[in-house]
Amino acid sequence: MITTVETKEVTKLRDYRLGRLLLLFCWAVCSFLITRCRASHGQQTLGEGPHYQNGTSLVRPMDYREWTFVGSALGLTYKTETASSDVPPLFTNIFVNPSSHRGFMETGVWPNGTVLVLEFRRSQTDAAPNKGGQFQGELVSLEAEVKDSRFSDGWAFFKFGRGADLTEVAAPLSGDEAAPCVECHTQETAVERTFVQFYPTLLEVARQKGTLKPGF
Repeated sequence: MITTVETKEVTKLRDYRLGRLLLLFCWAVCSFLITRCRASHGQQTLGEGPHYQNGTSLVRPMDYREWTFVGSALGLTYKTETASSDVPPLFTNIFVNPSSHRGFMETGVWPNGTVLVLEFRRSQTDAAPNKGGQFQGELVSLEAEVKDSRFSDGWAFFKFGRGADLTEVAAPLSGDEAAPCVECHTQETAVERTFVQFYPTLLEVARQKGTLKPGF
């Protein structure tokens, strides 16, 4: 025969289990809603959008190599002079923060808050079992281009320095230092101020969305 004490213990155990299940259910629902909200609004997570000191000085994104890889080139130059054959050509790699890449894939234009990181690396041949090709070596320098409405014309360029002497924060280029960047990225680029003509996947998206500049 079940006593009153035993009945109370069974009831307490049942209530405890129900409370635990309810708590786990609420936690799962909240996590799901937060994730969906971030995804649906294309929210940039901490670390993958532009972060500044003093309003406009860009903090170097330490995890940029975990961002979306846009493209690479070997010995690409915008200058008419021929590089010396004694100097090995440099590799260039372009990375963009993932949420901005998703935005471009949907619209064919870069959203506000886009960060494009340009990485220069030495080309090498001296490693087994290579017999003639070139592969990427040590980092030479690092630059960035940002689309952000806080800047007067909506874009800014940054240089973080060379090799092991990279700075943690870089002020936007200005005056004579910025002028050639602005001119080239205004007159020679396929989409806005970016060289999408060198990135075949993005180039096709821009064609489909009708966002290419005249001439491309």
